[in-house]
Amino acid sequence: MYRSHVLVCGGTGCTSSHSHEIIEKLESEIAARGLQDEIKVIKTGCFGLCALGPIMIVYPEGCFYSEVTVEDVPEIVEEHLLKGRMVTRLLYDETVQADEIKSLEQTKFYAKQKRVTLRNCGVIDPENIDEYIAHDGYQALEKCLNRMTPDEVINVVKDSGLRGRGGGGFPTGLKWSFAAKNSADQKYVVCNADEGDPGAFMDRSILEGDPHCIIEAMAICGYAIGASEGYVYVRAEYPIAVKRLQIAIDQAKEYGLLGENIFDSGFNFDLHIRLGAGAFVCGEETALMTSIEGNRGEPRPRPPFPAVKGLFGKPTNNNNVETYANIPQIILKGAEWFASMGTEKSTGTKVFALGGKIRNTGLVEVPMGTTLREVIEDIGGGIPNGKKFKAAQTGGPSGGCIPADLMDTAIDFDNLTAIGCMMGSGGLIVMDEDNCMVDIAKFFLEFTVDESCGKCSPCRIGTKRMMEMLEKITEGKATLEDLDKLEELALYVKQNSLCGLGQTAPNPVLATLKFFRHEYEAHVVDKKCPAGVCKALLNYKIKEDMCKGCTLCARKCPVGAISGTVKNPHKIDTAKCIKCGACMESCKFKAIIKE
Repeated sequence: MYRSHVLVCGGTGCTSSHSHEIIEKLESEIAARGLQDEIKVIKTGCFGLCALGPIMIVYPEGCFYSEVTVEDVPEIVEEHLLKGRMVTRLLYDETVQADEIKSLEQTKFYAKQKRVTLRNCGVIDPENIDEYIAHDGYQALEKCLNRMTPDEVINVVKDSGLRGRGGGGFPTGLKWSFAAKNSADQKYVVCNADEGDPGAFMDRSILEGDPHCIIEAMAICGYAIGASEGYVYVRAEYPIAVKRLQIAIDQAKEYGLLGENIFDSGFNFDLHIRLGAGAFVCGEETALMTSIEGNRGEPRPRPPFPAVKGLFGKPTNNNNVETYANIPQIILKGAEWFASMGTEKSTGTKVFALGGKIRNTGLVEVPMGTTLREVIEDIGGGIPNGKKFKAAQTGGPSGGCIPADLMDTAIDFDNLTAIGCMMGSGGLIVMDEDNCMVDIAKFFLEFTVDESCGKCSPCRIGTKRMMEMLEKITEGKATLEDLDKLEELALYVKQNSLCGLGQTAPNPVLATLKFFRHEYEAHVVDKKCPAGVCKALLNYKIKEDMCKGCTLCARKCPVGAISGTVKNPHKIDTAKCIKCGACMESCKFKAIIKE
């Protein structure tokens, strides 16, 4: 028995901040003091509060150390682990009280969260199957194989109201039933872990922090639909997730939880990993299956749907990581338990990757129906630097934006669809008053233009023409007629593209046109970018009454566009200015403005 457990985040974010070196230093310092039999160091998955990484939590006290460095480790070991005195300067401020240390659940970031799919992330060692088993792991699989029929499993998933978390929101149990009713000599279960949205890292974090949960869920799905083989399609850019998933598969096979005659039930199920090369279109299920088969990832016309003719031409069920992560808990705790969370038509919880202009960037899981205001202000900590919230982009290149006057919108599938947005996979990018919404639409459309597979002309050509129109607008060369043409083309691409990539690519354009048309009109009519982002439409100006003549801006200008003498106001030659912003960044007196 260990008297203390030290949990260190081993997710991608903290690993990039050298948490692996912190773990190595911890172990060496503990060993040097002869404490290796008293203190256990555990590498976990993501805790969620990525803005404060690297993160370390010491139990039984529950001390939350944030922004830990390798240099801090000897002090933590000496003072806390050896002498029992907490290193207060490293504790997360919100957990420190005069007479006690608050638990994480009491902090603003965690108080309104409900961790279902993330329940084990930051809690267990993802590379140790025994720790997963100790947290009810594989009990749901045993229950299904020995005490439930396949139809009963599907009915529980149906009754729970679980909808696909990959973006479409299709009822999961209904999807399983389609594959189950089609007889074939072979069926497949596929997990879509090809998380391509910019700023999204929900699925990656689940695989890194709780890979056995996905293995168990896929085996349950295999039993329910009559499949004996599964594939996890994960992008190669996720090396930590791939490594831990492979370790988990090997451990499950060693324990007899994958392979033949699982739990002496007569049910056989095996699992394989397939690496994707980072093509966004392979997030679409038919393109994903085409890629698994060894071909170029391009979508197929539907029907036939994968439940009828999917992977290798056989009936196939495909869900994403987050969808599967709910399954074991639904089986163990029941459909009513899951349906009690969220809203009537969007049950359960949703994981969001919170990023952009927000204090608490990271991974959050909230009940469906939580308002955007609660996520931004209560959990996210609001907008930094005294700026005003402008919009939140949901669903990345496939989604839309929610403006400030709709902050009290309850986040669920139907509410977001009603305002012209969509849930998407869960990326939530926060923007403030310094963001140009035309530029944001151009950024996401540029991404989809690059990622289009080119198979259908509405997407291949249409997105390119839309991109050209947006460039024309941001350069101040467009007319009001161009705005109408842009909207008309966006609707055409949306209605006529072959797959989900093209069908959703116009969403950022349509949403920004709907909620921020005045910004588009300012670019077109006034030849101004209200946010001062679009270079072609802005000029830098020195305010004479504030300029002290320090000459720093002139020295920083790379093209010699600023002139003036010492202690006298300077001027910018707009004809020479390349609008790099170096002068504004260097000015200590805030005498340079964009207009």
